[in-house]
Amino acid sequence: MKVLVTGGAGYIGSVLVRQLLDKGYYVRVIDSLKFGGDALYDVMLNPNFEFFKGDLRNVEDVKKAVKGIDAVAHLAAIVGDPACKKFSDEAQETNWMGGVNLFTEAEKSGVRKFVFASTCSNYGKMPDPNSFVFETSPLNPISLYAELKVKYEQFLLEENKNSPMCCTSLRFSTVYGFSPRIRFDLTVNEFTRNAAFNGEQEIWGAQFWRPYCHVEDLARSVSLVLESPEEKVRANVFNVGSTQENYSKGMIIEEVCKVVPNVKVKFVESTEDPRDYRVNFDKIKNELGYTITKTVPDGIREIYRLIKSGIVTDPYTQKFRNI
Repeated sequence: MKVLVTGGAGYIGSVLVRQLLDKGYYVRVIDSLKFGGDALYDVMLNPNFEFFKGDLRNVEDVKKAVKGIDAVAHLAAIVGDPACKKFSDEAQETNWMGGVNLFTEAEKSGVRKFVFASTCSNYGKMPDPNSFVFETSPLNPISLYAELKVKYEQFLLEENKNSPMCCTSLRFSTVYGFSPRIRFDLTVNEFTRNAAFNGEQEIWGAQFWRPYCHVEDLARSVSLVLESPEEKVRANVFNVGSTQENYSKGMIIEEVCKVVPNVKVKFVESTEDPRDYRVNFDKIKNELGYTITKTVPDGIREIYRLIKSGIVTDPYTQKFRNI
């Protein structure tokens, strides 16, 4: 099978590319290289890998990228609430219009499967803080990032549910862990970096809940959908993660302190970030047999080892964050 990975040089995409190559897929990547192409250096000579520098906003680039492709893993986007807020026009153009270009040209080209990387941020804030949200729960996007994800999900799974392409949306948990395109602006990675490098961490809104999932496990969910029977995944949506891996920010720093010694923690009362949701992941487990392989403590140990090794000389430099 020939798979196109959009955003394949990114944090999750670069992990997915390696997983697909290891499974014997032919992998083509389209990426604008907004954050550089370092994450793909070591796969460039793989005979089953092909790279195309392009932008989803350019229809001609998209036409070239989807030609001869069997399946699309659509990860390319302006990612995260802060980045979408800062670059709102680019987010609208890329996350929405670029996504529509990709769907349209993929359908024309005869692509069979289309997997969209969505987000649990779509749930926004839970009406009941003591409950869990499910795939059928009301969506309450409270940022441009989530609004565009919800809009694209509706376009993909409702407006085009009768498309000959088998389309699936995966609502990813908040990601963490090591990737060839490492980021330190993600909660688990950021807290661990700050604790290891500076010996302190300030926590704003320790009470806010979110689900977390290792980058390798999120990437694995994409190939799982590609390999699942069409009747199980067509026009369907799955939360990706583990119900046991819902943490508040306060719980995350507690786990960091178990790994990193002598951390000074300062808690700051905050209601600025209204995103607050605990997510249930039974559906993907029961219907597709998905289980995670790593937990938040595993990811903390991973990032701590990376920082302490000294191989990253300045973990605060611009290239390790999205804004």
